[in-house]
Amino acid sequence: MPGAPPAGEPAPRDGSLPGGAAEGLGRRPFGVYVHVPFCQTRCGYCDFNTYTAAELGGGASRESYAGQAAAEIRFARKVLGPGVPQVATVFLGGGTPTLLPPAQLGGLLTAIDGEFGLAPGCEVTVEANPETVDERSLAQLRAAGVTRISLGMQSAVPHVLSVLDRVHQPGRPAQCARWARAAGFEHVSLDLIYGTPGESDADWRTSLEAALAAGPDHISAYALIVEEGTRLAARIRRGEIPAPDDDAMADRYLAADDLLASAGLRWYEISNWAAGPGAQCRHNLLYWTSANWWGVGPGAHSHVGATRWWNVRHPSAYAARVSAGDSPAQAREVLTKREQRLERILLLTRLAEGCPETELDPAGRAAARAAVADGLAEREAHEAGRVVHTRRGRLLADAVVRGLTG
Repeated sequence: MPGAPPAGEPAPRDGSLPGGAAEGLGRRPFGVYVHVPFCQTRCGYCDFNTYTAAELGGGASRESYAGQAAAEIRFARKVLGPGVPQVATVFLGGGTPTLLPPAQLGGLLTAIDGEFGLAPGCEVTVEANPETVDERSLAQLRAAGVTRISLGMQSAVPHVLSVLDRVHQPGRPAQCARWARAAGFEHVSLDLIYGTPGESDADWRTSLEAALAAGPDHISAYALIVEEGTRLAARIRRGEIPAPDDDAMADRYLAADDLLASAGLRWYEISNWAAGPGAQCRHNLLYWTSANWWGVGPGAHSHVGATRWWNVRHPSAYAARVSAGDSPAQAREVLTKREQRLERILLLTRLAEGCPETELDPAGRAAARAAVADGLAEREAHEAGRVVHTRRGRLLADAVVRGLTG
């Protein structure tokens, strides 16, 4: 089941932001995230805020959801007022957005465009499980204005997919990628997971090679995290399968970096590789550079200025809030200047461009020098005033950041 939400102060029912929070909206890119909280089945490793039909209960349904999300989009426009810029990026994530018909997803884009305007060249991403799209639906999504598709491949090896409770056939993501290209998608991304119990080095290489053979211009590769409360965690606790091995996962990361780089995909964020700047996910870059976005849907998070808030998590509670014309926000936090700085350091150091040393205090600058001496940060970049992870530093990124933030 989904994990617990963060703590915070109560959010006002009218959605109003603290004084001055929206003043700088026009100076930073603005994005919209739409969370679609539905899945056919729950994967054993997943603790995302998603729900199968049996978990929805009364007051919520797939059929009514698009209308509720559109109501929040209208609510967002009212809260943010006239200073909000056109939307630079839209990301429809989940869950499984493609459980909704393409016409409904296109309708959400129309609602966003009608309230805010989509900026010229707006990046529009839809996440898709391979079993929920086909040649026809991908063509419909492209015609509706989607520019980028992100396919949940995870692995190309049947026994690995089985441990993850993934139901698609190993070759299906590659077929979907070909259909997406034929439909005219500008960018195609594949998501992979490494470190699954029982996965070998050869299995991981098979998955990487299969992903590259599909011809994407972007690949995300994430280490498997065993979240408490998931079926996977229970199986490991009972001794049915072994826990992921940290050393093996480090080796898998390096293998991915080598193979992807040799195919022309370079890392631009610790877990993301792209075939040049134009193929990078601009919506995720918006997060990593602390820009502004409104998160639509149950459990979605938003960030405007120094204010961050998150919506109620269950679709029924969300439906009741938006139907009443109230904010669906459950709670919020207003970041202090120090918290904003620490967050910038945490996020910027994940990027290949790194973090400006001017963000660091004296202790942090000393830690940066030590990271260079230890081979965890690039010397040339440091001499130019930035902290950039070496390959070894990427493997120890959390430890590096702890030093930089004191």
